[in-house]
Amino acid sequence: MLAIDEIRLAVARETPEETKAGLGQYMTPYVTADFLASMFDFEKFQTCKLLDPGAGIGSLTIAFLRKAASRTKHLCNVRVTACEIDSRMRAQLEKNLSFPEKALASAKVIEGDFIETAVDWLQFAPNVRFTHAIINPPYKKISSSSRHRKLLRAVDIEAGNLYSAFVALALQLLQPRGELVAIIPRSFCNGPYYKPFRELLLSCSAIRQIHLYHSRTQMFKDDQVLQENVVIKLERDARQGNVIISSSSDDSLGDYAERSVPFSEIVHGSDVEKFIHIPVSDEVNEVNSSSLVCHTLEDLGLKVSTGPVVDFRVKEYLSMMPTKNSVPLLYPVHLGFENTEWPKLNSKKSNALLMDEKIQKLLYPLGYYCVVKRFSSKEEKRRITASVINPDTFGNVPGLGFENHLNVFHSQKSGIPKQLAYGLAVFLNSSVVDQYFRSFNGHTQVNATDLKQMHYPNRDFLMQLGQWAIQQKTLTQEAIDSHIGGLI
Repeated sequence: MLAIDEIRLAVARETPEETKAGLGQYMTPYVTADFLASMFDFEKFQTCKLLDPGAGIGSLTIAFLRKAASRTKHLCNVRVTACEIDSRMRAQLEKNLSFPEKALASAKVIEGDFIETAVDWLQFAPNVRFTHAIINPPYKKISSSSRHRKLLRAVDIEAGNLYSAFVALALQLLQPRGELVAIIPRSFCNGPYYKPFRELLLSCSAIRQIHLYHSRTQMFKDDQVLQENVVIKLERDARQGNVIISSSSDDSLGDYAERSVPFSEIVHGSDVEKFIHIPVSDEVNEVNSSSLVCHTLEDLGLKVSTGPVVDFRVKEYLSMMPTKNSVPLLYPVHLGFENTEWPKLNSKKSNALLMDEKIQKLLYPLGYYCVVKRFSSKEEKRRITASVINPDTFGNVPGLGFENHLNVFHSQKSGIPKQLAYGLAVFLNSSVVDQYFRSFNGHTQVNATDLKQMHYPNRDFLMQLGQWAIQQKTLTQEAIDSHIGGLI
């Protein structure tokens, strides 16, 4: 093990968990740092000015310096600016930057909050700019009313998480043609939460490479972090071309593979949400390429909404079992591949809501619906799990309550035709749709916005697909995939 990794593990053991959580702090294993450093072009600038925000003990900077020393012939100077807020980390950082590689470099360690420092540089120090930035940013949400959020807005950055804030600030601090390499959660690729970040990233830089790790458990295993991460390389104020998509099972890179992909496959030109797709294989996805799958939900006369019942806000109305004065309350636990189990006995979740004016406003009329679970795990067979709500399950009830962990396909907040509900569910449960969805969704949440952005077959196609599904005695994954594959 390298000395820097021994130091990292020792410092991690000595750092209280509450400190790590408070700062969103996860230190970079050296093998990962070395990979990030290998992605830079060291020949582009004679004088290299490196920014390492949230530098920790300096693993990324040391990896960068070692790569620079081994690769460049005319690099005459490297100037390092490393920012670190944690005093314990900062003391170790200063020691570590006295490694032999420092012969190449002048190193400045900045004490304090990177967001405050970077905003100050952007507003008042136009000469403080960098040629390279290497980043493993902290992972923590930023409150909408926090001081950090106000500081970021002062430089036209809208970020709801420290990781997107660090990357956005570093990108703004780069010189033209400057390069940024960061390891960040894949969650920024889709959803409304990160749309401003995606727009900033795409407006002022070109994506050069995205590296995908297939395992969510290996990257920061010493800190017991479960997070799907990507490494992204950006070039400031550069013309966008093809993007290198690389992948490996884990940070050992033993099965590293890469290919060049047209940018049009990464960000679709008509997509106003600017979702970032990461094609996982060379195979052409049938959903993405089919001329039949080209319709929006609006074309179909449908909408999709997040279930309106947030259970902790209606605690006094929850009922474990249905009564005469109640309506069904549906959670993901009630939903199966082919049927709805309601009421569900021996469940920790409530089965019903007691009727009241407040509850009435949250209900959908009794009818057929297609619903999709909002949360899944990457290890599940499908990221999207769709089910049909059959009104015959519930008897004569005045309405249905959909809990917040469900997405509901509906028509003006009313039910949809039986065949359409089944057709949607079968389409969404197909493996080709799952493969397409995984290309832009890298976290465990399936947002209503994600489902709105997808394209679907036309209404007649879905109705016929639903009629086929209704006629089957059982619906297996194999049967669905075989039938869908023969149609699209």
